Amino acid sequence: MTRPNILFITSDQQRGDCYGFRGRNVYTPHLDMLAAEGTSLETVVTPCVVCQPARASILTGLLPRTHGVHDNGIDLDPELGEKGFAASLSAAGYRTAKIGKAHFATYHTFGDSDTVESIPGSAKVPEGWRGPYMGFDHAELVHIGHNWWHPEEPPAGLAYEEWYYGDGRGAQKNKLLWESHRDHKDAPQVWSSKLPVAWHNSSWIADRAIDFIKQDHEKPFCMWVSFPDPHHPFDCPEPWASLHRPEDVDLPEHRTRDFEGRPWWHKAAVETKIEGKGAEIRTSYSRYPEIPDEQLREVIANTYGQLSLIDHSVGRIITELEAQGLADNTYIVYTADHGDWLGDHGLVLKGPMPFEGLLNVRAIVKGPDVPVGKVSFEPLSTLDLGATFMDWAGADSLMDIHGQSMRDVISGDGTRKAAMSEWELLPGRVGVGLSLRTVRSKTAKLTLDLQSGAGEMYDLEKDPHELRNVFDDPDYAAMKADLNEILMARPDDMRPNQEPVGMA
Repeated sequence: MTRPNILFITSDQQRGDCYGFRGRNVYTPHLDMLAAEGTSLETVVTPCVVCQPARASILTGLLPRTHGVHDNGIDLDPELGEKGFAASLSAAGYRTAKIGKAHFATYHTFGDSDTVESIPGSAKVPEGWRGPYMGFDHAELVHIGHNWWHPEEPPAGLAYEEWYYGDGRGAQKNKLLWESHRDHKDAPQVWSSKLPVAWHNSSWIADRAIDFIKQDHEKPFCMWVSFPDPHHPFDCPEPWASLHRPEDVDLPEHRTRDFEGRPWWHKAAVETKIEGKGAEIRTSYSRYPEIPDEQLREVIANTYGQLSLIDHSVGRIITELEAQGLADNTYIVYTADHGDWLGDHGLVLKGPMPFEGLLNVRAIVKGPDVPVGKVSFEPLSTLDLGATFMDWAGADSLMDIHGQSMRDVISGDGTRKAAMSEWELLPGRVGVGLSLRTVRSKTAKLTLDLQSGAGEMYDLEKDPHELRNVFDDPDYAAMKADLNEILMARPDDMRPNQEPVGMA
């Protein structure tokens, strides 16, 4: 058999349970079919619950404090990025491509920058630039992809923005982008965009991925297709925005803010005044108020619409893979960089409360030796993905990594004890600084702030909704000692804290 292709697909800020086959009332027929024809990984921890650190970990196979991107607003060192799984596969003879959102470097920098993904740096990129980037031979990137901002107008922006404005209709598109087709009960950051779906970045990403699949078949490929949705703002375009009626969506069972019994930073992270550079945007965009059920239904319905559009795009990509006769020799992996609270405990978006909806992104895998219909609960991590890709490809890593191939778990009876996540929060994010480290076993989870010593622990087998913090419960002393031992066994290879160059 020739070496397999690898099709890696991610969404941005998608909860691990937001799939039809996992019981949510969301329309995801293609992803449901992918799971039915492959293996569902039900415990996959993100190495960090915000974007830049999580994505840098996926690429490098390293924990955030080691690759240095320990918070948003910190750029990944190209010396490391260019030795990640993409470069390793390229060195082994693979065609490698990154389509969609990258976010290995900061967009909104505090000053001038030459990095490709920064707003000022993107204006310095030659017209028609398509990589190489961070080890990928080919890169067709959506510059930001979250429509709180209009797409950057050329010469700024990257491939999607170049295409978006290329027909001279940019002003018309931008007007439609921010107009809402209907009322959404004043739910913050929610509107049903009038931008036609053909111009939406989810559609463009699918088009570019399909085009790549049609190209040279002489070499095997590894392509990372990265959708910027269902990240806020919740601006799903019609008709997808009306696919799920707000009155029909499933609300979280526990959706009231409950700071009692939680570590101190839960309350501080939503109430402390944010100061310094970017404080206004952090407060208005990154924080979400506690909202009534009527508005939460609007948020969830719009999120579901975004996901259904992504599902449709995934279906188009897989259909082309089949049409090219490549499906039988291609591994397909679908997951997310991190999740979203989406109403759990009265919270929306993300922050330093690693509840399961945020931490456990889960994954779907299909491929040549992947069991059909298997469901695994072994605790894995998305930083294991690169090692898995290299295992499938027969490629050697260009550097030492933390990630471990999942292949023995996916295709055999391999086991894992726990997976780790960490976040060195700078005060500019939520108003307080934290050194969070989380360890997730198959049945329990411990989070510790190394600065204050405060923590939280949940018995997920008995308390799946994380309602009772047993961190100080003497009956759980043995569990705490076991998890703490794993947490403290983190490799001693951390970089010093980095200075942010921007917000995100």
